[in-house]
Amino acid sequence: QQISWTPLLVLGYLFYLLLGAMVFQLLEKQAETHFRDQFQLEKLRFLQNYTCLDRQALEQFVQVLMEAWEKGVNPEGNSTNPSNWDFSNSFFFAGTVVTTIGYGNLSPSTVAGQIFCVFYALFGVPLNLAFLNQLGKGLNAHLITLERWVQKPGRAQVQLAIFLTTGTLLFLVFPPLVFSYVEGWSYGEGFYFTFITLSTIGFGDYVVGTNPNKHYIPVYRSLTAIWIVFGLAWLALVFNVGADLMEKFLQLKWHKPDLSLAEGTTTKLEDEPEQPRIHIPS
Repeated sequence: QQISWTPLLVLGYLFYLLLGAMVFQLLEKQAETHFRDQFQLEKLRFLQNYTCLDRQALEQFVQVLMEAWEKGVNPEGNSTNPSNWDFSNSFFFAGTVVTTIGYGNLSPSTVAGQIFCVFYALFGVPLNLAFLNQLGKGLNAHLITLERWVQKPGRAQVQLAIFLTTGTLLFLVFPPLVFSYVEGWSYGEGFYFTFITLSTIGFGDYVVGTNPNKHYIPVYRSLTAIWIVFGLAWLALVFNVGADLMEKFLQLKWHKPDLSLAEGTTTKLEDEPEQPRIHIPS
């Protein structure tokens, strides 16, 4: 008799969200309060040092800075800062659109650009998914399907270990070293940016090539965009394998044998193995 694990999965999913909310609140709320108080104190000190300004004028200037940031203009530096819309940066932005990363630090400000972005994403996102699917099959050409891995764990386990290890080094371990060197981030910050980007979460708190005080080679962001595409394909496969393993675990855990079967009969979990969502040819 098969016990439905769907309600348990829903409860587990909701519990996971609640757990995350409590942990994030515990870790971040006090720091946010500290930074807010510190910012207000800095504004008071600024008004005390420049008595020709009043609070209303300062608040208006802060609003100007915020609007500039929302339009993708870094308030630091001067008018000689590199354009956000040169070819290299535009190529990087196009990649964040079709991959649905959407950092949020840069967006079209003209009506024509916004309309074009809508239709560009409308056709680009499905194209990107089809491309990543084919790329994933190529990257995983020597990795057999999950069912065979479960049933014949010998050689496939070695292939899976090599696949995971190589991908982890190429897409999660080494890139933060490059970003730390070029951007001046710590390794932890580089690793955080790497995973948040490849998972398409894309908060936008860390974005490559945006520091006005640094000189970047012209193709830096374009090369980063290419790395993102291959990293997306690899991490998507990892997520798929993890999801398949989780589903298999739940089915194995909550599937009980039929007691009406004759003694000595081996009970299968399923009459036929379910096909994985993405079949990767061996």
